[in-house]
Amino acid sequence: MRHPFLIPTLAVASLAFAGGAIAAAVAPSPAIIAAVKAPSRTPANLARDPYRHPAETLAFFGVKPNQTVVEIWPGGGWYTEILAPYVTKGTLYAATPSTGARKGVMNLQAAKPDVYGKIKFAAFPTTDAAAAVPAGTADVVLTFRNVHNWSFGATDQTQAAFDQMFAMLKPGGTLGVVEHRLPEDAKGITEAKSGYMKRSSVITFATKAGFKLAGESDINANPKDTHDYPKGVWTLPPNFAEKDVDRARYTAIGESDRMTLKFVKPKK
Repeated sequence: MRHPFLIPTLAVASLAFAGGAIAAAVAPSPAIIAAVKAPSRTPANLARDPYRHPAETLAFFGVKPNQTVVEIWPGGGWYTEILAPYVTKGTLYAATPSTGARKGVMNLQAAKPDVYGKIKFAAFPTTDAAAAVPAGTADVVLTFRNVHNWSFGATDQTQAAFDQMFAMLKPGGTLGVVEHRLPEDAKGITEAKSGYMKRSSVITFATKAGFKLAGESDINANPKDTHDYPKGVWTLPPNFAEKDVDRARYTAIGESDRMTLKFVKPKK
């Protein structure tokens, strides 16, 4: 469901640009750093840290250990491996589109119940209130590289997804979005089907749901990404959809260019 991509480490400065402002870097707390370094994490997942900057990303979104945190479509549990040992005084939800999509997190629970056993499951998106994250209970909702997926299938669920994330948050709560970024002036690249989304599109969906853009960061930006690959973003590592074709070139580019957007649900 989620598809990964890379980014070189960039210093985050307070620079203005068209339509927004890049936020100043937020130093990760010792607790976040400890969670990122948790011995329970999978070695293969640890290898992605230089490209996904989990400590800086979670610090930017303001995630705290005592909050109710919802991870949308966690897939194999890359971020779950960090969130579970971090959100120890709060509640962590894994929100999935089906019970079958819970397998990755359930495997973690079976292997290390002491670390992952308290994770709760919820359906997302869903019209069944009993299966959803209870409305108005979440402090933070996080979605990593998922927005493009919601347009697939017989019905485009993108707006419904943002509406439901808005509903599950408390007033003043935070929505953190990391998504493959398609340049606003890109030509000949189909949004979503390529795995990329325009920043303006994500902001439009979020704004229509009721969110306000609170900040954005270039933590996960990758200027080497040209966005125009034979098999979309999945051409890049770690997927390598073209297998060995031009593998050295794609390795040098790394994972995709990503936007990192922080939204808030207004208190009134």
